[in-house]
Amino acid sequence: MDVDGGAGTWRKPGRARFDVRVRPGTADGVVVFELGGELDHDTVAPLREAVEEHARARRIVVDCSGLGFCDSTGLNALLKARLRMRETGGHLDLAGLRPPVDRMFDITGARAVFRVYEDTDRALADPAPREGGAGRDRR
Repeated sequence: MDVDGGAGTWRKPGRARFDVRVRPGTADGVVVFELGGELDHDTVAPLREAVEEHARARRIVVDCSGLGFCDSTGLNALLKARLRMRETGGHLDLAGLRPPVDRMFDITGARAVFRVYEDTDRALADPAPREGGAGRDRR
């Protein structure tokens, strides 16, 4: 796995279709993953690596606004990441779901499992996120 010069971009060598940019959130222990491209069976490794690297964070907000596609492998990776975070007492939330990714989360019922925010700013502004998903954007 390549990490661009410490900049926090996770990318599988030779695969420019998907990357994960990691940046600090607005509070201690909060990390933002900015997903870009297509998350599928061939590109999921950078997400898994980033989750393992930051599994001790208090909270990960996954900014999906740059995600143009997500298949069942990507969905499964996000569900597993959510469980991994819960094991260490942390939380994983989603922000900026765009259609068709949002539709896939809705159809599969996975949307109700996550806390989903309209955008990353709103997610980070939530001072005390509640447990579980509501199946709608928190505003």
